[in-house]
Amino acid sequence: MNEKPLRDLIRALAKADWDAVDALVVEIGQQGLANGLRVIGAAFALAVNRRFGPETTPTDVAQWVAGIRAQYQGNDPLPTLEMEGLIRAALGEPELVDTIAPETALGAELLMLGQIILEENLSATELDEFVAEAEQLAAQHQ
Repeated sequence: MNEKPLRDLIRALAKADWDAVDALVVEIGQQGLANGLRVIGAAFALAVNRRFGPETTPTDVAQWVAGIRAQYQGNDPLPTLEMEGLIRAALGEPELVDTIAPETALGAELLMLGQIILEENLSATELDEFVAEAEQLAAQHQ
């Protein structure tokens, strides 16, 4: 799969350019949905593990998700329990994602990944390194 759309997606997330994110998700899907989704999932897991330490509690996760929900209030309610479950799954409770619909998971992961990247304020080089690490992680779990 061409890496450019994934790098562009991470950059669009870092800028909170949601129109570009939507367009790039479609492009990634057309080029190879399975691999693209694996890389997005890997990027999400990496970002979550960078953002939250090993001492993170479910309350810490819930508070962070509540903060995001307050920031992104709009027409579509953000799925609180699913968002919390995705984070906690990335931190070591994988069973929490068993009942989350793939479309819901993807949307929530993209939103939260974007928020974490915004918080980290990564440089272009750091973004490239982050994407390369996500691609390597995804390749290990094919």
